Amino acid sequence: MLASDPTLALAGQLVSRPSITPDDAGCQTIIAERLQAIGFVAERFDRGGVSNLWLRRGSGRPLLCLAGHTDVVPSGPRDEWLSDPFVPQCRNGLLYGRGSADMKGSLAAFVTAIEAFVAARPAHRGSIALLLTADEEGEAIDGTVTVTEALHERGQRIDYCIVGEPTATHRLGDTIKNGRRGSLSGRLTVRGIQGHVAYPHLARNPVHLVAPAITTLATTTWDEGDACFPPTTWQISNIHAGTGAGNVIPGSVVIDFNFRFGTANTPEALQRRLSTLLDDHRLDHEIVWTLGARPFLTAEGTLVGAARRAIRDELGIETELSTTGGTSDGRFIAAVCDEVVEIGPVNATIHKVNECVEVAALTQLSGIYRRILEQLLPADV
Repeated sequence: MLASDPTLALAGQLVSRPSITPDDAGCQTIIAERLQAIGFVAERFDRGGVSNLWLRRGSGRPLLCLAGHTDVVPSGPRDEWLSDPFVPQCRNGLLYGRGSADMKGSLAAFVTAIEAFVAARPAHRGSIALLLTADEEGEAIDGTVTVTEALHERGQRIDYCIVGEPTATHRLGDTIKNGRRGSLSGRLTVRGIQGHVAYPHLARNPVHLVAPAITTLATTTWDEGDACFPPTTWQISNIHAGTGAGNVIPGSVVIDFNFRFGTANTPEALQRRLSTLLDDHRLDHEIVWTLGARPFLTAEGTLVGAARRAIRDELGIETELSTTGGTSDGRFIAAVCDEVVEIGPVNATIHKVNECVEVAALTQLSGIYRRILEQLLPADV
């Protein structure tokens, strides 16, 4: 069955490569060879042991970029998989394998959509690019951002970008992402005085000291959100305290937390407000901040309109715009591109045991991408 459709065949070929982040395992070479055969020029932007590939056909404007990642998360317990996670198998209309939905299926659809488009319109206007990284599921510090930094240094901008992240909720095309929230993390250290649990008057327990502040932070309304983004959220992810001994009051507590925020707020304002709230509780503390992403938003316009029409024409349904979920590499691309959307398959099984994607959806997804190419890069007349 894997050989019955070109998109399915390529997806299976990519899934068979155990490209656990940040190992590309040869996926980018497979794709590069296919696209170089139809006139794409390849450039490598490897950094920190991470493989990054920029493939481009043409030199004119507009420049439409398709972007994605070849790396995948680890498989998890092998004995819980119905089949080997790196041996693609089709069962009951589904392609099983790690990365089938996130996002090697989208990469295969990118390639076959481009091949079909170029075959039909070899003299299309503008340029097509494909941006690939093997560092999306990991630290994401040497991946897509490496390529976007290089483009910025060249003074080169992307006009439109489609990221192939799995965005659908129940069926292909029902949801696309036209933006993502920002991510601001912090590591809070609150200092007390270590001592014996039997002599608490000789110590100061930092866990007890910070508890009222945690309640304040957890119940604070940071903003009301706006028409495109929900209200900002604050969540603790880890708390570390103690020596491991049961009779020692800890000398400090370390708390990892994260803000997810939209365009109604800024990382600078969130930092100031949280610090003020901690000061109000008179805590001996320090914070190390990490800005993971600023929010980005693509309003209704050329790219969103083209995506809506492509989904309507291919599937006969209307799509919903959403900015929910985590971050993606769209946050880096938005620095050099004004219109970024994410369109991909159903995300119900991503990062799970027995990850899978509908076989029929792969062909349909390729058709959606091809229809967008046709709208944004018309043939010369």
